[in-house]
Amino acid sequence: MSAEDGGGARPLAVMGYTILEQALADLEGTFDRVAAIGYLGVETYGLVEAYGAERVRIAAASSGLAITSAHTPFPAGEPAERLLDAAQALGAPTLVWSMEREEFDSPASIRAGVQRVNEAAENAAARGLAIGYHNHFAEFSQNFDGRQAYDLLLDLLDPRVVVELDAYWARMGGADPAEVLTRLGDRARLIHIKDGPAVSYEDDVMVPIGEGAMDWERILTAPSGLRWHIVELERLSVDTFDALEQSYRHLVGLGVSRGRVDA
Repeated sequence: MSAEDGGGARPLAVMGYTILEQALADLEGTFDRVAAIGYLGVETYGLVEAYGAERVRIAAASSGLAITSAHTPFPAGEPAERLLDAAQALGAPTLVWSMEREEFDSPASIRAGVQRVNEAAENAAARGLAIGYHNHFAEFSQNFDGRQAYDLLLDLLDPRVVVELDAYWARMGGADPAEVLTRLGDRARLIHIKDGPAVSYEDDVMVPIGEGAMDWERILTAPSGLRWHIVELERLSVDTFDALEQSYRHLVGLGVSRGRVDA
């Protein structure tokens, strides 16, 4: 079976925020350590601003890591061309960002916020790039006239906007991530994989994948169009690379994700 119909393990990457502190101290060494664990890609965050797109692209290529996407503000308004230039220099096919929590306070605020995302989608398409939408919890916790805010959002978004589902925050908002992935189908291209108690958006401390409340085997075997699995572990109380290694072994060991080395 193909990735689009739910079969087969997807390649495993790391979200740049997870390794930001280490990469700001030693970019190339950090990428080498991520690749040595077995990860195949990285979603950048905060590194282009620190090092420039070309150095980050070269460092990733030298370590054998694909650039899955860039977590960067929507290229709309005045900074649009600069953000798109950076994404192209980086070699990132998709630019991923979120709307603000308060933009989900009403249908009118959702409509207003979507204008920025759709402008970004138009700008990105002109460069052969895509925009991805990354959720937090308000998209799922807010409902209007019996409809989830996330459904209103998807209806209003330019159909060229793909989805990066943060399954942990979706669950925090009261959703079933496996059901959301199935409903999204091929529009779901990327997923953030994190684990923890799933109790508090502000206070949760993450744990290695497999040690928390998330049923990742069920979620990641739901039919969808996912191309990449991206591990994101913030607010850790254990060593970052130890947590990344444990997470890698768990996901690859389950057979839902794949990397460069066996678990």
